Amino acid sequence: MKKTIIVCGYGTGISHAVARKFSSEGFQLALVARDAEKLADSVAPFEAAGVVARAFPCDLSDHAAIVPLIASVREALGPISVLHWNAHSSLAGDLTQADLADLRTSLSVGVLSLVSAVQLVLPDLREAQGSSAILITGGGYALYEPQVDKLAAKFGGMGLAVTKAAQHKLTGVLHHKLKDQGIYVGEVTVLGLVKGTSHDRGNATIEAASVADRFWEIYQKRTDVWVNVS
Repeated sequence: MKKTIIVCGYGTGISHAVARKFSSEGFQLALVARDAEKLADSVAPFEAAGVVARAFPCDLSDHAAIVPLIASVREALGPISVLHWNAHSSLAGDLTQADLADLRTSLSVGVLSLVSAVQLVLPDLREAQGSSAILITGGGYALYEPQVDKLAAKFGGMGLAVTKAAQHKLTGVLHHKLKDQGIYVGEVTVLGLVKGTSHDRGNATIEAASVADRFWEIYQKRTDVWVNVS
C-alpha cells in the first residue's frame, strides 16, 4: 500500500523541501494551505514529475475545519502514514497590547488544530505502526533561555514564542504517549532563518533541504524527540 504524508502549512521553504524529500522516497503528497490558487500551482510540478500529489485548501486556524480536511485526504489518497505540521502564525507579536483573538489564532494554528489532526489520523497511524509518524517543525523561540525571550520581546515574536513553547511540550508528551503503539513523534527545531522563505531578508543561513534531511533522518531513526538545525 502506498504511504501518504500530509503536509500542513505548505509553503516555499521547509514544507516544500519535506514534500520533495518524502516524495523522492515514494510517498504520496497531501499538501495543505489556505491559498487554493498557490496550492494548485505547487502541486502541478510534483504531478508532472510523476508524484501522486493533491491540494487541500484549508484554514488551519479553524480547528473545526480539520475534520473535513482529514476525511478529504483519506478519501482521495487512502490512509495517512505521516502527519507533518509546519503551520504557524506570527500574530500577537506584542502580548502587552495584542488582541486576544490574535493570540487565540496563534494557539489554534500551532496547538489546537495540531491536536485535532493527531486525534483524527491516529487510526491510520496505528494501522501503519512502525512506519507512521507525527513530525513537527519547531522554532528557536520555544527555548527557555533569557536571550531567546529577549529577542522574542524585541522583534515582535511573543505570541509565536508562547505557541512554539506549548508545541515543544506537546511533542514530548505525544512522543511518550504513542511510542509504545509504534507511532513516532518528533520535532526538528530550527534555530535561525531559512533561505527562500518570507522571513529571509538576505541574511538567512539555513537550507530548507537540510531541515528536510533531518526530518527524514529522525523519521527513520525513530528515537529522538527533538533535534536542532542551525
